Amino acid sequence: MNYKLSTYLGSALSICFGVWHFFIPTIFEWYSYMDTNAQELVFAVRATNLFFSLIMVLLGTMNIIIISSKHTSKHTITTILLVNIILWFTRVVAQIIAPQGTINFYMQYGMLIAFMMVLLFYVLAILLYLKLPIEKIIS
Repeated sequence: MNYKLSTYLGSALSICFGVWHFFIPTIFEWYSYMDTNAQELVFAVRATNLFFSLIMVLLGTMNIIIISSKHTSKHTITTILLVNIILWFTRVVAQIIAPQGTINFYMQYGMLIAFMMVLLFYVLAILLYLKLPIEKIIS
């Protein structure tokens, strides 16, 4: 596997999470848990989810565009990969400390495994890109 393929896989999963997240409030009926008189809260949750979903889709798309370009500098690629690693590492840690999806065992741990997979793709991508000796790191 090369760093581009690993980045494409991580980015595709990021985009899928973003698209899926647009529909989460409807699928899980988020707004039925909120007081109908708390319109500002409803608007805030809606806006937060909208922007989060959009950022995930845009970040994944940007990764693909930047990695695909022949004119992207090493600094830019390294920065993009590190940003994604920090993002997904934080998401994995958050899922371990304060897990989401606890109403369903498979959802909770499925999310953790999925987040770890995305993180793994980006970590693998940067190791391959910087030509670090993966065998030494693993053993």
